[in-house]
Amino acid sequence: MEPNSREFYKQCAFQKFCNTVLHNEACDAHRELHRHKAREVTFSDLPLDEARQLHTFDEYFKRETAETVFEKAGKKITPKLLLEAIRTLPEEKRKAVLLYYFEGMNDTEIAELFNTSRSTIQYRRTSSFELLRKYLEENADEWDEW
Repeated sequence: MEPNSREFYKQCAFQKFCNTVLHNEACDAHRELHRHKAREVTFSDLPLDEARQLHTFDEYFKRETAETVFEKAGKKITPKLLLEAIRTLPEEKRKAVLLYYFEGMNDTEIAELFNTSRSTIQYRRTSSFELLRKYLEENADEWDEW
């Protein structure tokens, strides 16, 4: 069956329209590239005062050198001292504290991980505070040189 002339005319008109749109878009993209190229300057061609404005200094690691110190009852507690205090805990208590406070797990999730009850994990975690407090009270003054 042969298409009628009216349908053929519509197809040709639509094809011409599509070709015109694509041609105009290509011309616009070409002009845009030339505009960018005309304004583009290499770093080596920039004046020194303009080149200096294009950088920034990273202040992130400067904060690491100034260690945060907490003071409680006249004793200074540093992160290094706290780390050492956590290391002195028995392994099961240390794991419970680390998973709860540093990994964001709740007591139920930790209990499932160790195949024990939730109350056991809660006891390990809360009883660790007394051990940590004692260690920090005894050793806070010795760690000032850190």
